Amino acid sequence: MKTIEIIGYKRANLGKVDAKRAREEGNVPCVLYGGGEQVHFVAPMILFRELVYTNDAHFVHLNIEGEVHKAILQEVQFHPVSEIILHADFLQISEDRKIKMDIPIRTQGQAAGVSKGGTLVRKKASLKVYGFPKDMPEHIDVDVTELDFHHAIKVMDMKMPNLEFLDPKRASIAVVEVPRAAKMAEEEAATAAAAAPAEGEAKPAEGEAPAAEPKKDAGKK
Repeated sequence: MKTIEIIGYKRANLGKVDAKRAREEGNVPCVLYGGGEQVHFVAPMILFRELVYTNDAHFVHLNIEGEVHKAILQEVQFHPVSEIILHADFLQISEDRKIKMDIPIRTQGQAAGVSKGGTLVRKKASLKVYGFPKDMPEHIDVDVTELDFHHAIKVMDMKMPNLEFLDPKRASIAVVEVPRAAKMAEEEAATAAAAAPAEGEAKPAEGEAPAAEPKKDAGKK
């Protein structure tokens, strides 16, 4: 897995005013935890481009005033309007300790249902996995070639050496949606089948009223 280098500088003050000033200067307030004491620092926002705006997972080489840490980006917060990075949390990792990571998904191949006019829909953009850092992939390939209508690839279908998938096993990863025209045709066929007379039952001729049921004997007085 590729490693991104980020250079940081320890924060002297931890208040909201100081954090706001850091953002105005083009920096991101950050926290590193997992190695004992938390380390509060700021890092240039421009260095997050390859780490955040990407379709792959990455390790992070953190250099905080000469102190080097291997880490992963655990959480990032964005401004709801401007979408600038407001805060980032990093988790320090070591090769002998298992970690949890969200690994992006990439689909491979053309689904059988798509060649029939369907649409491939990804239900998940990433999968949460658990394992040692050395076994973590940059992305997870999902082969959708055999995926047809009314079928889905689920988390339980995924197998990768030395990794455990933590999402619900029955959660769908990708499905092929039936085209609206085909769906309407199926519904019309089902409606017509439900309205058809049962086997052995005579269908009344056009304009002819259905035969009346025979009256039961009233009985003799």
